[in-house]
Amino acid sequence: MILNMLADEPSAVAHYLSIALRSIFVENILLSFFLGMCSYLAVSKRVDSSLGLGVAVIFVLGITVPINWVVQHYVLDPGALAWAGIPDSDLSYLQFLTFIASIATAVQIVEMAVDKFSPKLYAALGIFLPLIAVNCAILGASLFMVERKYAFGEAVVFGFGSGIGWMLAIVSMAAIRWRLRTAHIPGPLKGLGITFITTGLIAMAFMTFSGI
Repeated sequence: MILNMLADEPSAVAHYLSIALRSIFVENILLSFFLGMCSYLAVSKRVDSSLGLGVAVIFVLGITVPINWVVQHYVLDPGALAWAGIPDSDLSYLQFLTFIASIATAVQIVEMAVDKFSPKLYAALGIFLPLIAVNCAILGASLFMVERKYAFGEAVVFGFGSGIGWMLAIVSMAAIRWRLRTAHIPGPLKGLGITFITTGLIAMAFMTFSGI
């Protein structure tokens, strides 16, 4: 039995590594599904604020996706409350409400922590820090987790991987926009025009990892 577990361990590591690479690069939740674009476009003007928001998104996704997995499998799914003596339960219609509630709780914790330990970053992020609670990338990751029928360990890796991918995307965009300040850009493309074009190029670069 122990030999079988050792034999299966490399394949399990490769499986989790595959989920991590897909969520960070190939299926980047921002660059592949365009979720979380509002804060991405607004905050990616400075590298420091983009990095701070990216770390906050990693924390929120890394916490809420596993929590929502537990809620989905032990509360919401049909028959999930069998452990409580209610085998005929079906609370799946409460999925959006419960997922958003857990996300809002995690965001509130992040907001209080940033306000206490980094008031400068808190002021720089402004309204976009509490708006993580309604960031479609955060809710989208939990819905993808349910749709793809991930196990708990897979959900943990997917949550952190999605957060890292989102942070890499916004920090990359912030670094490029900082350099573009001194570039000669045609008038009609200044602002959001060149930003969308650059986003498309970054997305193409990330998708090249699909060959791994």
